[in-house]
Order: sequence, then structure tokens, then C-alpha cells
Amino acid sequence: MEVRETEMPQSYDRAAEDLGNITMLEHVNLQVPDQTTATLFYVTGLGLTRDPYMNTGIGTMWINVGKSQFHLPPGEPWVLRGAIGLVTPDRAALLERLAGVQERLKGTKFAVKETNDHVAVTCPWGNRFRMHSPDPARFGPVNLGMPYLEFDVSKGTAKGIEKFYKKVLGAQTRVEANGAGPAAHVAVGQGQQLIFRETDRRVAKFDGHHIQVYVQDFAGPHKQMVKRELLTEESNAYQYRFEHLVDPDTGETLFELEHEVRSMTHPLYNRPLVNRNPMQSQRRYQRGGDEWRWELPVTNDRLPNVPPITSARAQALVQRRAARAARGM
Repeated sequence: MEVRETEMPQSYDRAAEDLGNITMLEHVNLQVPDQTTATLFYVTGLGLTRDPYMNTGIGTMWINVGKSQFHLPPGEPWVLRGAIGLVTPDRAALLERLAGVQERLKGTKFAVKETNDHVAVTCPWGNRFRMHSPDPARFGPVNLGMPYLEFDVSKGTAKGIEKFYKKVLGAQTRVEANGAGPAAHVAVGQGQQLIFRETDRRVAKFDGHHIQVYVQDFAGPHKQMVKRELLTEESNAYQYRFEHLVDPDTGETLFELEHEVRSMTHPLYNRPLVNRNPMQSQRRYQRGGDEWRWELPVTNDRLPNVPPITSARAQALVQRRAARAARGM
């Protein structure tokens, strides 16, 4: 008798749900010269949300994008050496908003270019953004978020950077080589990654910007940092900082990027962020539609042909589970 494919035994890929030690990319910190221009770009143009509870004065701005943020302190502009990947829900609405701020951002580095993959946007100070449409297979179940940061790194450094994050920080990593050049991929949360792509171009000097991540094992990487003399700040009980990505075998510095490393016991861990619906206006208003839900629905169905566990311990519970299922528990 022929067995159809749908009747073949199935199993769950438990490794697919592993995050590695880095559990979340929370924010990117970039200095901006003035809040008015920053508001025009990040809030009016990109359609993101200024945090209504934290840093609400005329100093540092916190801008929410799904579960992540931009922290924008005042000062000479900092430029991330690469590209910031964002997911936003409506490409047509994004383009309309960006067209609406174009005149007021004239004379800056602001630019917009459409591609098949994304909308390429340059901020008034030169930071490059790739604005993607939602794609759960590629970016996870989000319609608003920060799925990746991609950095330009020197030739021959991707493998060493990959080893650094794996050995020192305990992250899930891999190196991929394609037409765009070898790249180290580092998992930094569900549907989030850092990408370090080798380039022939000269890599700009580091200007001081930083990223912030949360980790499960907080003490382990700290011991590695102390051992390798990489720590740059003992911030508080929940946080420390480092800046140099080094080859773990030779100690050679491969790239500079300040990291703010936080424990999952940090008071701000997984803080719910307010995300507004940028489509709301006086002329077009939906009651109850002010807040934007940045997560997409996720199915959690049981595979139909997973063989039952046959150990003696499991069999002893079969009857109890069947009775519980019958009661709809």
C-alpha cells in the first residue's frame, strides 16, 4: 500500500525556535543636530512614533518602531556605516508621506529611491534606510519593526566577526557568501539580525553611535570582555558596554561599534512601546484606530502526523491528557 506524503511521520524542528544568547535588538543611538528636522523625517516622513512617556523634552528623542527604538540625542550627526532595515505596513502611504516632507528637507542629504526589494531612503544627515514591506518568511511576524542593521566592513573580516559573536557573546551566527560579498549574520532576537558585509569601499571612521541588545547569559560575555580587556563601561547592575569587535584567536580589532549590553532583568526589558497609526488624520479618522498593532497573527497548530511518545513515563499520562482534551481544557 502506498503511503501518501501527508501521512509520513513528522517532527518539530526545535532548533528553529532557538534565539541564541542575544534575545533582542532594542535600540540604535544616533546623534541629530536638531529635533525639528528629526521630527520631520522620523515621525512625519517615516510615520514612526515619538515615545510619549520617556525623554519628552527638547533633548534626546526616543522614536518607537514596533518593539525597537531610535535614541536621538542632540549633537553633531552620527552616521551608521551601512544600512538600517525597517519594516513598515504600507509602501504607498510611506511614499506619500516622504513626498510630503521633501520640500522642507531640501538642502539636506534626504533622498528617496524605489527598488523592487525596498524603498531606499537617506535621512537628512546621511543615514541610509531600507524600508521593506511586511514579509513573515523573511522578517518574522511583524508589520512594523527593525529586522536588521547591515554594516560595511573591510575585506577579510566577516569570518572573524562571526567568530567573535559566537565565542564571546554566545550568539547564533553564520557566514554567507553571495554576489554582494561575504557577510557575517548574527541573530539578535526573533526576526532580528546584525549583518556585517565585506566591501571594497573604504569604511568610514567610527563616530560614536551605538546599538543596545539584551542577553540571556549576562555574566558569561562579561567574563570574556574582562579577560580580553574589551570593556569600556560598567554602567550599572544591569548593563555594561564594549566597542571593539576582535578576532577571538588573534585579538586583532576588526570593526568598531559600541554595544550597550543589558540583562533580561533590566527594568526596561520588553517595555511595551506606543506605536501610532500614521494614517489617522482629522479628515480620515477611524474610532479605536489610533494605536498600531505591530505584530502579525501567528499560527500555532499541531503537526498532524507527529508520532506519540512511547516511553513508560509518557504512556502513564495518555489517559489523563485524553480526558483533559475531552473537557476542552
